[in-house]
Amino acid sequence: MEILSFMLWLLLPCLTLYLLFQLKRTKSSLRRLPPGPFPLPIFGNIFQLGDNPHRSLAKLAKTYGPLMTLQLGQITTVVISSPDMAKEIIQKNDLSFSNRFIPDSAHAFSHQEFSMPWLPVSTPWKNLRKISNSYLFSICRLDASRHLRQKKVEELLSFVQRSCKACVAVDIGKVTFETTFNLMSNILCSMDFVELGSNSSNEYKEIIRGIAEEYGKPNFADYFPILKILDPQKIRHRMTIHMEKIMNLFNIAIDKRLEAKNSCSANANDVLDALINIMQMNSQELERPYITHLMIDLLVAGTDTTSSTIEWAMTELLRNPDKLKKAQAELEEFIGRGNPVEEGNIATLSYLQSIVKETLRLHPPAPFLIPRKSAIDIELCGFTVPMNAQVLVNVWAIGRDVKFWENPNSFKPERFLESNINFKGQDFELIPFGAGRRICPGLPLAMRMLPVILGSLVHSFNWKLQNGNNPDSMDMEEKFGITLQKVAPLCAIPISK
Repeated sequence: MEILSFMLWLLLPCLTLYLLFQLKRTKSSLRRLPPGPFPLPIFGNIFQLGDNPHRSLAKLAKTYGPLMTLQLGQITTVVISSPDMAKEIIQKNDLSFSNRFIPDSAHAFSHQEFSMPWLPVSTPWKNLRKISNSYLFSICRLDASRHLRQKKVEELLSFVQRSCKACVAVDIGKVTFETTFNLMSNILCSMDFVELGSNSSNEYKEIIRGIAEEYGKPNFADYFPILKILDPQKIRHRMTIHMEKIMNLFNIAIDKRLEAKNSCSANANDVLDALINIMQMNSQELERPYITHLMIDLLVAGTDTTSSTIEWAMTELLRNPDKLKKAQAELEEFIGRGNPVEEGNIATLSYLQSIVKETLRLHPPAPFLIPRKSAIDIELCGFTVPMNAQVLVNVWAIGRDVKFWENPNSFKPERFLESNINFKGQDFELIPFGAGRRICPGLPLAMRMLPVILGSLVHSFNWKLQNGNNPDSMDMEEKFGITLQKVAPLCAIPISK
């Protein structure tokens, strides 16, 4: 956090805000807020967040419980750290907690006004959700695009094979990012945005990762709304730069497609085509800004979460060679050596599915999901969650809770072999994609992509760390954002079987 450099010039306005907060706090003292650490004057509990808030808040929850209050500047924040409390918020009181606490970073290019993740539950949100479910993530649509996903996996394996012949290490995060980036760009507008292994992908990776990082970064403009106009940490400024580059990419694609449709030369059958058809038939249901912002959301979410999960999974498998061998044995038994891993095979690969679940438990893509906001005062377990409070569901902490998981910090896919727990939003011990009406709409696509890409890398090659590094010494440090990234890239050498 960039805190110390702002403390002096923030002092005077913050003193004013503190006095106002004290008046507000006196008024709200009649309500019994959930327990939490004592807040400092003006800043509250900001300094207790640290560089990895998901870990800091999980530690605090051990003292104050799974329903905990923090005061972050002027913002009352309630943190949920157990499956039972998550169920209370997301399922039993879903309507009251369905809207979002919108960070200042989301205001870049007025993204919050058009973006499905940030929009309140409203007619525009319902329209976007319906369009996504019908034209992207329905079983029919996913089956129709299966050949495209298989083609991108084949291109990935061809690239890895070339690296294998050259005895060159593969940057797993980079190459899976490029694969999923091209996959999403083809689903959206029938084109590759990058070339596998090229330097051109580095810029896009920095943009996508930058967007995720700025969304999740603790921001004084969120904690003290009077500072929004100043953007003291330049978070919104950097987000605007990132967003502009992606918006330009899609605006060019949209303009070309509109021109082709006007000249009757368009023959694509992709998401962009479907969205433009909806816009032209009923502009009130879908206007052009919604198309641009929806495609940005889909590209960012579909690329970043998938590639980071694959990188974490491969990291855990290389740290646990016995798990890797067990996965390869299952693949050879059910797929056969030399045969491709296809989506139709996944149902038979119980251990591979368990690896995906265990990775999502230990390394959830979004450690706090997307922040929610309480619409009214809600009574939970004898406490009051006040109206307009920011609500964070710490799925990272839930996934490592000793009350629900044996040896929670160990990578143990076997725990899911005898369990019916899945990540579809019904089992609150494992909700990496959320649950309720705001569950991630891309979940059906992720369920297909993750095991196929991971299974293909594991089935087609053996792997070893470069420079003879010891698996036990692998760097497992995380970089916090709205998604949880691996700081040190995983570079491994593929070996022919």
